[in-house]
Amino acid sequence: MSEVKTWEIICDASELEANLGVRALIQNQQVAVFRVQGKLYAIDNVDPFSNASVLSRGIVGDLNGQVVVASPIYKQHFNLENGQCLEDESVKLKVFPVKEEAGQIQVGVA
Repeated sequence: MSEVKTWEIICDASELEANLGVRALIQNQQVAVFRVQGKLYAIDNVDPFSNASVLSRGIVGDLNGQVVVASPIYKQHFNLENGQCLEDESVKLKVFPVKEEAGQIQVGVA
C-alpha cells in the first residue's frame, strides 16, 4: 500500500454492519468496505472477471483460514487482507487502508 496522504470519511460506523459491505466512491475509485469479526477491510469494488462494481454485495466468510469475499457474479474469492484471488493467483485487487475514528469509517488515499 502507498503512504496515506488523506483520510476520506465514507460513513458513520453505525452504518457498517458486520459481514455486509458498503460501497464508496473515493477519487473516482469504487471501494468496498467490510467489517468482519470486528476488523475493517477495504478493497477495490470492481470484480476483475466481470468488470462489474459488485464486490461490496459479495458474501464474506472464511475459506481455508483466510477472510474472503465471494463475488456475486462468478463466485471467485478474494482475500480481504491482501486482495489476492484464491482461484487465480495472477489476479489481485487493490487494497486500501481503513480505520474507524470518532465514530466514522475512513479510507486512506495516497
